[in-house]
Amino acid sequence: MFKDIPRAMRGRMEYLEKMDGREREEGMERFRRLRQIPPETGRFIALLCASAPPGACLEIGTSGGYSGMWLSLACRETGRTLTTFEVSEAKVEIARETFEMAGLKDIVEIVEGDAREHLADCKDVAFCFLDAEKESYEECFELVVPNLVKGGILVADNVISHEKILKPWVAKVLEDRRVDAVVVPIGRGELVCRRI
Repeated sequence: MFKDIPRAMRGRMEYLEKMDGREREEGMERFRRLRQIPPETGRFIALLCASAPPGACLEIGTSGGYSGMWLSLACRETGRTLTTFEVSEAKVEIARETFEMAGLKDIVEIVEGDAREHLADCKDVAFCFLDAEKESYEECFELVVPNLVKGGILVADNVISHEKILKPWVAKVLEDRRVDAVVVPIGRGELVCRRI
């Protein structure tokens, strides 16, 4: 899956990596920055997504489409599509350009708006990547978990880098009897949950 990343997708990944790095160096205000995952996290979530049971694939927090490209590799491999949610109009435009340039319009559907307004309607979820504003994690988790298929996977990003704000919620998830969960120290820290 990672050995055959199409040239257009690889080029767009590199472009977004440079853009993200530049925005961080310039100290751009965090809500405007892309704030995308590092490549090792992309590979990790793509592997998990490809290993998920049959069902829908979701992403909460599209940003510029970087993580969506990684997830689309898994979706293409397994014959699925990805539905991704983003509240920022500016980031939706970047993501549309990303998916167009990477040849993924047939695999990815962007929903502009707050995912929390749509998640209750997302049934039979096999995989969900949660990388949005940290204050929304608990609510998103509670909307997705009831709709995860047995063995379905939810991955939440930034649980180590944003430990201060997320620690109480992570502790609660680790005790949640609906899922098996573990924190994986890759990238900025991933909370991996599997529906029991």
